[in-house]
Amino acid sequence: MATADPFEVRMRFSSQLQHLNASTTSAQKAAQYALKYKDMDEDLHSCILEQLEKTSMNTRANIMYFVEHLLEMASKDRQNDYVRMMQRDILRVVDAVCPEDGSGVANVKVVRRVLQGLQTKSILLEQTVTEIEACLKDRDTSADAGFSSPANGDDIARPHNGSGNGTSTANHLDKRQIEQRIEEDRERHKRMRENMWAVPGSIEEEAKKIWEETSEYGEDDRIFGEEEWAEFQREMEAQKCPHIRAREAAEAAAAAAAANGSSSH
Repeated sequence: MATADPFEVRMRFSSQLQHLNASTTSAQKAAQYALKYKDMDEDLHSCILEQLEKTSMNTRANIMYFVEHLLEMASKDRQNDYVRMMQRDILRVVDAVCPEDGSGVANVKVVRRVLQGLQTKSILLEQTVTEIEACLKDRDTSADAGFSSPANGDDIARPHNGSGNGTSTANHLDKRQIEQRIEEDRERHKRMRENMWAVPGSIEEEAKKIWEETSEYGEDDRIFGEEEWAEFQREMEAQKCPHIRAREAAEAAAAAAAANGSSSH
């Protein structure tokens, strides 16, 4: 079986992290990619840390939400290496998403919401979350002066004129980034409201919802689909019974013989 090129896998994963947005689909797609290449989990984990420390604050917030999706899916699939490595490096992740210098004050609520979600899912210990919360208090002194994602669906991120760290945050984000952040937070807020009031519906309604949330088909999807199909075919071939293999080989030989016979005439 052909082995994927580690450099290509890393580059494609980095690209997915850099282009994450407020949609659940983009986070789940990146998480599925990481789980597919679980044999490169250490390299992909380091890739997450690298992107957290080099991208914009908006992208770091999106990666933080992605981390929650990844760990939840990894936990369900019993891919505990991703969970273990993130538990080990969670403080480094938090420091990258909302640094002590106040540049990430807009992300404090994002971090809190994700940490609470991971604690609820028993991925992080309560003691760990409590200790991180104590650190976040010092970084949240001017959270209301900046803008931040809704932690409980109570507010939508919007810039304010303020002093202290709020001014520092404004200096780190240009107008385009602020508008992008407001739009992404509005989308998350809307989805949280919908989930809060969601009631079980028909299969058709669920299918329509999934269709509306699915991103457009792109080059990564095509390559991913071809790889999945090739892997499926290899697995099916490996699971065939010996007598089926022998029969197919005989049929192939007969067909080749018939083709040779017709060509000789």
